[in-house]
Amino acid sequence: MPRWLVALAVGALIFYTDDYVIAGVLPEISDDLGVSEGAGGQLVTAFSVTVALAAPVAAIATARLPRRGVLTAAAAVFTVANVLAAVADSYGPLLFLRVVAALAAATATPALFALAAQLAPPERIGRYVAIVAFGVTGAIALGVPAGTWIGGTLGWRATFATMAAAGALVALGFATQLPRRATGGSALPLRSQLVILARPAISLGLAANVVLILGSMMLLTYLAPFADGIASAGTGGRTALFAVSGVAGMVGIWLGGLATDAWGADRTLAVGVAAFVFSMALFAALWQARPVPVALLLPVVAVWGAAAFWNSPAVQTRLHLLAGPASTQALSLNTSGTYLGVAMGGAIGGALLDAWGPAPLPVVSGAAGLVALALLRLAASRGTPNPASALTPASTPTQGTADAPRAELLDPADSKEES
Repeated sequence: MPRWLVALAVGALIFYTDDYVIAGVLPEISDDLGVSEGAGGQLVTAFSVTVALAAPVAAIATARLPRRGVLTAAAAVFTVANVLAAVADSYGPLLFLRVVAALAAATATPALFALAAQLAPPERIGRYVAIVAFGVTGAIALGVPAGTWIGGTLGWRATFATMAAAGALVALGFATQLPRRATGGSALPLRSQLVILARPAISLGLAANVVLILGSMMLLTYLAPFADGIASAGTGGRTALFAVSGVAGMVGIWLGGLATDAWGADRTLAVGVAAFVFSMALFAALWQARPVPVALLLPVVAVWGAAAFWNSPAVQTRLHLLAGPASTQALSLNTSGTYLGVAMGGAIGGALLDAWGPAPLPVVSGAAGLVALALLRLAASRGTPNPASALTPASTPTQGTADAPRAELLDPADSKEES
C-alpha cells in the first residue's frame, strides 16, 4: 500500500473522529462549563452544519492549489483549533473553535477522497477510495470509544489534547508522504465547473446519496429505542447490535470497493441499495413478530451495516469519474449531502418516533432506499462512468463519459512517490 494512501486514510480517521467524539464527553463538558447537555450538543451540530456548508466553497477556493499544501495547512489549523479547545474556559470560545476545526475538516475531507481516486490505478480506484473510507467506520468503531475513554478517565480537555496531537501527526504525514505537486485536478473557470456538476448524471447521483444516507442514518440514530421495542434489548444487547453493525460496515466498505473495480459503480450501487432495502423489509417483518431474540436481529443488522457502507466507494468513484476535472468539487458536494442526510434522518426519525414509536422507522428507511435506487437508475441512464478515462489528460467531459486528469495531477518528479 502506498504511504500516501496510508496518510490519507489516517487523516480521514482523525477528521471524522473529531466530529463524533464530542458525543462521548458531553456530560463532562456540560458540567465543567456550566451549560445544559442540550447546549453542549450544539457543539456537534455546529461542526456538522459548518462542514456541510463550507465543503463546496472550500473545494472551489482551493481547486488550483497543490493538494499537499492544502491538506497540510488544513491539518495544521485543525491541530491549533483543538489545542485551544483543550484550554477553553467558557462555552462561547469552545463553540467558535469547533467551527474553526470544522472549516479545516471541510477543506480536507473531500480532498482526501478525490486525491485517493485521482492517484489510484484505474483498476483500483474503488479499493483505494474504500481504504480512505475506512476512516469513517474507524472513527465510529475505534476513535469515538477511545476519545470517550480518555475523556472519562482524564477529563474532556484531554480528549481535545489527544485530537490535537493526532492532528499534528496527520499534518506531518501529509507534508512528508503526499506527492509534491498533486493538484485539485481542475483549472476550469467556476462556470465550467458548475456546468459539469449540474449534469443529470452527477446531480441526480448526489440527490440519491442524500436520500440513501437519510434512510441509513434514520434507523442507526434510533437503533437503541427500536431494539428495545422489538427485542427488549438491554445494554448488552444494544452493544452487540452496534458492534456487529460497525464490523459489518468495515467489511462492507472493502467488499464494495472490490465490487466497484470488478463490476463498475452503477451495478455495485444497485446491489448495495437492494440489500439495504431488503434488510429494512426484514426489520419491518420482525417488528410484526415481536418480541424476538436479539440473536435473530444480529444477522439482519450485519446485512444492513454491510450494505450501508458497501455503497460508499461506489458513490465516490462514480462521482470522481463522471466529474473529471471537477472531481474534488463533486466530492465536496457529496460530503455536504452526506451531512445533510444525517441531519434529515435524525430529524425525520425523531418526529416519527415521537408520533408513532419505532415501528415506522424501517418502513420509511426502506422507502428512502427505493427512492435512492430510482434516482440512481435515472442518473445511470444519463451517463455511465468509464474507469479507463482516468488515464487520459484533462478535458471537459462529455455526457456519458468522464475524464479524470491523472496525467496532469503529478509532476514527473513525483512519479516515484506514488509507489
